[in-house]
This record gives sequence, structure tokens and C-alpha cells, in this order.
Amino acid sequence: MLETETGYRSGSAFWAEPGEPRPQFDPQRTTLTERREAKAAELRALPAADAKFLGLSQVSTRTLERMAVAWREHGVVGLADGRWTRALSGHRSILPEFAEAIRAVHAESLHRSRLSMTTKERLIHQYVREKFGPELEKKLPHRTTLAKVWKEWFGPQGARQRYVRSAAAVETGASKVVISRPGQVVVLDTTPLAVKVLDDVFGEPISVDLTLALDAFTHSLVAFRLTPGSDSSVEVAMLLRDVMLPLPMRPGWGEDMAWPYPGAPAALVAEFAGHPVAGRPFFAPETVTSDHGSVYKNHHMVQVARTLGVTVLPARAMRPQDKAACERAFAGIQSLLLELLLGYRGVDVADRGVGPEGDAVWTLAEMEHLLATWIVRIWQNRKLDQYAPDWDPEGRHSPNTLFAAAAARDGDPLEIPEPDLYYALPARLVKIHGRRGVKIGGLWYGGSEPVLDPLRSGPSQRGGRHRTKWAIHRDPRDCREVFFEVGGVWHALRWNGLLATTCQRSPTLAFTRSCARPPVAA
Repeated sequence: MLETETGYRSGSAFWAEPGEPRPQFDPQRTTLTERREAKAAELRALPAADAKFLGLSQVSTRTLERMAVAWREHGVVGLADGRWTRALSGHRSILPEFAEAIRAVHAESLHRSRLSMTTKERLIHQYVREKFGPELEKKLPHRTTLAKVWKEWFGPQGARQRYVRSAAAVETGASKVVISRPGQVVVLDTTPLAVKVLDDVFGEPISVDLTLALDAFTHSLVAFRLTPGSDSSVEVAMLLRDVMLPLPMRPGWGEDMAWPYPGAPAALVAEFAGHPVAGRPFFAPETVTSDHGSVYKNHHMVQVARTLGVTVLPARAMRPQDKAACERAFAGIQSLLLELLLGYRGVDVADRGVGPEGDAVWTLAEMEHLLATWIVRIWQNRKLDQYAPDWDPEGRHSPNTLFAAAAARDGDPLEIPEPDLYYALPARLVKIHGRRGVKIGGLWYGGSEPVLDPLRSGPSQRGGRHRTKWAIHRDPRDCREVFFEVGGVWHALRWNGLLATTCQRSPTLAFTRSCARPPVAA
């Protein structure tokens, strides 16, 4: 290493040996990179047995660079290769019989209530005495040694007992999932938005929940939802639909926010989508990881996941590290964006300002547009420091570049779903009244709709428990109409009390849908 850095084996020209510097290592004629390449070629030319014995069989230019940095920082000690150091010898006082007793007591303690180390020591003594005899029990080491060995083998064991059991069940189960492509694992999570916003109808400050869908490979924010009050299963189901749909360009967005990924031209994607597409990845997810909230276990959510062919993999209870990437995304959004906005209320009541409600100036629709703009323009192009892929550990990448590299390697995982996917809404099985139509949620729909005329008097073809009933789908967020399928065609049934002039959707309700819903038959 010294010869490649200085041209002399001693590291200085004052102690030059005869014949130094050699021509391929002369600092007056060669560059540092050329000297490193020459040294790597010289070491590769050594006999295989000698190079392996000396530990020089796998030295490359990158190894010489790393050794030079370590030498400048730590001196000669920095060149020590940890792979050549002596392996941990363990504890000589822990005989194989004692190791068996420790593991047996650990397995037993997982099924019992939490035990102190003193009780565990007594159980170890009891196991050795009953199985190997009292003579061997006398050779057991002191309690401090047993506690030290227990901590080395099984960790500090400071968590609650049921969480220790769940962690042990995962560690002894299947191997960890290695994420290698976009869409392989999508993480869902919900948190209260740290900014007070104004209601679009009354202008009152309200609290909303932010639900994110994050791709675990590229760390792209592929979808989000703002829900007044608390989140619902319909919003989470629509969030999965958002992951599969291209994001349309919005008013005020420039060309720098348009579809940037190579391999799939923007004109082709816009032709399939029906509108210009923004620079946010979309794909069909394979696995979805979420916590144990009721909205993620709802039967509607399970039905939508089954329809999309998505595997729902819940995280372990009280284990935020299973969704660590999404938790860090929440923290990044807060520090990079939300703390700069008026109405920021923090994450704790003790850290809250005097009156965040009075500072709120952003409406719900404006906040949704701001988040969408920030994600496409800032987050998707932000350099990631600690998420380099295995094929480029030294590189600096953003979510967009990672997605583009994965698309160039594996092909574009683009799949635009059918428009009818919107109607995978909660269904109600009801009868059709001869005059008033169908009753959903205490409201009557389709009283004057001609599509129901042939069905008002006759029973449905459904048999079994719900015979004579029809499946009516409704969006709980909008009670003005419900949806009914006849012969593969979807029809909208308007609320009987809705005036014809008020059937137009308001902008407030428009943004709560991921995109404009597909047309229905008149």
C-alpha cells in the first residue's frame, strides 16, 4: 500500500531501497490510479497458494483505496483485517451440558410469565441436577456468568413478555424477505397530520389523518390520502387503487414534474392512461405490509386485496421496526415540509404552540394539492443517503433513479387496471321496491330510474340465503348515488331526494377520489 501511495516500500524517498522506485510505481511518471492498478495486477500474478497464505488473493484497486483511507485515519492498526482475527472462544466454564440447560430454560421461559434472572438460575440448576446429577451441578458457574451468557445468546430480554414471544417466533421462522424490485413490498401506515387544516365547507380548523403507501425498494411515496377525522377501510382500499393508477398532471405543474422514466415513453403511458402522467411510479403491488388497525383488517379491505391479487402481510404487534421505512417517511415529511407551514401543531401537546387552530390557513383541498406537488417535485427527486442498492453501494440515488434503474434491469412493471375497479366498493344485498327503488343506509335510490323497471316486480337470480336480493355498491363518502351492475354495465342510481341541478360533484368531493371515477350508463 505504501508503494502505491508514495512509490517506495518504506513510504518515503529518504529510505529508498536499491532499484526504487520501480518504473510502474514511479510517482514522477504514473498517477495514483495507475500505481494501484499495477499493484493489483502484480498481486494477481502471485501463485494461488502463496497469495491465499498471505491473505492477498482478493486484493483489488478498491481494497487499496480502502486501506489508504484507513491508514491515514488510524495508522497501521487500521490495516488489520478483522477476518483474520481470532474468533470468539466463548466461556470455558459453559460445558455442553450447561449450554443444553440454558437453552431448555430459555424455551420454557418463553411460554411462562416473565421471570427474573434469579429464578432462571434456579431452573438451570434444577435442570442440570435432575438430568446430569448433583456432581455436575457443583461445576455450574456463578450467577453473574450465567447472566452474561444469557445476555450474549438471547439479548437483554427487557421487552414485555408477549413481545419477546412474537420476536422469537419470527426469528425461528422463515428467512427474511429480500426486497429486490419495485412493488414487491408496499408499506401502509396512518398517522395524524401535524398541521391543522380548514374544513372546505364551514372553514373550521379540523384534524385529519395522513395515510401513506411507500414502496420498500425505491422508497417512493406511491399514494397518499388525507381523511378528516379518522381513516376508514374505503380510504385504504382506494389507496391500493391509487398505487396502480398513474397520477394525472395537475394545473400549475411544469414539464419537470412529467413522466421521466426511460423505457416507457410518456406519450405511450398517457395514451393508455387517457391523460398526461406525472412523475410518480405506479405498479401492481405484490405484498402489502400494515399494522393491526381495524381499517387494515376490515372485510372490505380483505376483499379488495383478494380482487387485486395482493398478499396482506401484517407486521408484528408493537413492532414499528417492521415498518421502519414508512415511519422514517413520516418523520421526513414533518421536518422537510409540515414544520414550515402555518397551523403546525407538533406531535405532542406539551410542545404545541399557543393557538395552532387560529394559525390554520390551508384548506383540506389545498393541503392535498400541496402534498401531491411536494411528493412529485421534491421527495421523488431527493437523494437517499442510506438506501443504496446492492449493485451500487457507493452511489447516491433518489426514488426516481432507483425506479428507472429497476425498470431498465427488469422491464417496466406498469399495469393500468380496468376502470371497473372503482366499483369494488362495499356491497349491500337488498330488495327492489316497486315504486321507491332500493333502500341503502336509510335513503331511497333509483325511484325513477328506468334501468330498475324490468326488475321491480321479479326476483333476482341469486339463490341461497340472500335469494330475491340484489347487490348494490355504495361509496360511504358520497351518499348522493349508489351503483348497480346489470349485464356487465354499471348504472348510477341517484338519491330520490336529490335535485337534478345539484347532481354535479363539488370540488371538495372530487379530490377525495384518486381520479375521476369511470363513466356509468345514464
